[in-house]
Amino acid sequence: MSARQETHAADAGDDAPPSLRKATPAGGAEPAAARRRPARPRRRRNVLAPLAVVLVLLGVWELVVRVGMVDELLLPAPTQVLQALWEDRELLAPDLLVTTYEVVAGLAAALVLGVALAVAMHLVPAVQTALRPLVVGSQAVPLPVIAPIIVLIFGFGLAPKVLIIALICFFPVTVSVADGLRDSDPDARKLLRALGATKWQRLRLLDAPSALPSAFTGMRVAASIAVIGAVLAEWSGSDSGLGHLLITANGQLETARAFAATVLLMAEAIALYALFAALERKVVSWAPRARS
Repeated sequence: MSARQETHAADAGDDAPPSLRKATPAGGAEPAAARRRPARPRRRRNVLAPLAVVLVLLGVWELVVRVGMVDELLLPAPTQVLQALWEDRELLAPDLLVTTYEVVAGLAAALVLGVALAVAMHLVPAVQTALRPLVVGSQAVPLPVIAPIIVLIFGFGLAPKVLIIALICFFPVTVSVADGLRDSDPDARKLLRALGATKWQRLRLLDAPSALPSAFTGMRVAASIAVIGAVLAEWSGSDSGLGHLLITANGQLETARAFAATVLLMAEAIALYALFAALERKVVSWAPRARS
C-alpha cells in the first residue's frame, strides 16, 4: 500500500483506532478537557469506597477475635498481622523479593507466548484451527497435580516456577488478544483490503491498535493470577519465597506470620493489576473504558 493510500486510510472514521484516524482538530480540545474535569473526584470515590469497606471488615474481624469468638491461634487479629509484618520483616522481605522475581519472569514469558500465539492464529487460519482447541484444553489440566512433576523434571531452580506461572497466565492473554484482533472494525478492514494492504499492514494499521483494549484486559487478569501461580510453584518444591514461608509458618503454628505473607501476596497482585491498568490508560487513552 502506497504512502498516499495510507494517508487516505487515515481518514477512515471516528470508530477506527488512532492509526486510521485523522488528528483531532483544535476545536475538539475543549470538549475533551470538559470530559476530563470530573475524573479526579470520581477517581477519589473509586479509592475511598473500597477503602471504607476494607476498614469496616477489618474492624469486625478485630472485634470478633478480641471478644474471643475465634481462637487467636487459628485467626489472628489484624493488629497481630500488622505486628508480624513489622517484627518478621527480615524474614518476609527476602522471600517477597524471590516471589516477585518469579512472578515478573513468569508473567513476561506468558505475555510473549500469549501474544505470539494470538498473532499466529490471527494471521494463519490453519494455526487457529490446530491450536485454539489446545489452548482452551490447556486450562483443563490440573496444575496442582502436574506442578510437582514439572519440578521433578526441571529441578528446584527458577525454570519450573516460570513455566508454571506462564502456564497459568498465558491463556487469558492469548484469548483476549486473539479476540481483539478478530473484532477490529469491519468497514476499516474492507477499506484497507480495497487499497491493497497486505496482512502485515492490516495488522499494523488496524488489527493491533484495535486489539489493545482487549489485550490489556487479558494482561490485567494474568497479572492478578500470576501470584497464585508463584505460590503453587513454591508449594510444589522450593526453599524460598512467600509460598515456602506460608508452609513453614503454618507448620510452626505462626499464623500471624502466615497471614502477613498472605497480605504481601495480595498487595503484590493488586499492585500488578494497578500497574497494567495505569499502563492501559497511557497507551490506549483513546478507548472509552481507558478514560473511565
